[in-house]
Amino acid sequence: MQKFHFIRHAQSHHNALARPGEPDPMVRDAALTDLGHRQAQALGAEIGDAEGIELVVISPFTRTIQTGLHAFTGSKAPRVILDLHREHLDSYCDVGSDPAALAQSFPDLDFSQLRNPWWYVDPASDAPYAKEPPEMLAERVGAFAAWLKARPEQTIAVVSHGTFLWHLTGHRFANAERLIAGL
Repeated sequence: MQKFHFIRHAQSHHNALARPGEPDPMVRDAALTDLGHRQAQALGAEIGDAEGIELVVISPFTRTIQTGLHAFTGSKAPRVILDLHREHLDSYCDVGSDPAALAQSFPDLDFSQLRNPWWYVDPASDAPYAKEPPEMLAERVGAFAAWLKARPEQTIAVVSHGTFLWHLTGHRFANAERLIAGL
């Protein structure tokens, strides 16, 4: 039976600035705050050398990449950057970065499989970002669950986002929280 380590990214600049009922702070592809880096490093200490984890699947946002690199620094498991479990685009922080820019920032990771743009785009919208329809999120959640189940590895770490993980697992995640579960 497969086992998954579902992890929400650590605190990002968007998380630190956003307030319920206030306008979007408009931080595109938000990176981790200093607190977020410490949270991700603490998560890495909790995970240890990640013995048994055979694959680490990371969403292509800067905050998830930074979290995954800190959390699995001692792991020999391969890292796969996959946009299928990216966050539901509902805020400007959920607009991603060009794969070439990500490759420049994180040269040890492979972004060649990402299309550009890899986040949701509505060509008919002239707004700074278009919100992803809920039915598209539901389709991605189902497709990602199927992708995970089809993997040959028995223990997989998934570094993703709060809304996406809630839809996938039914659990509401805090920043840098890990849930070990099956699907």
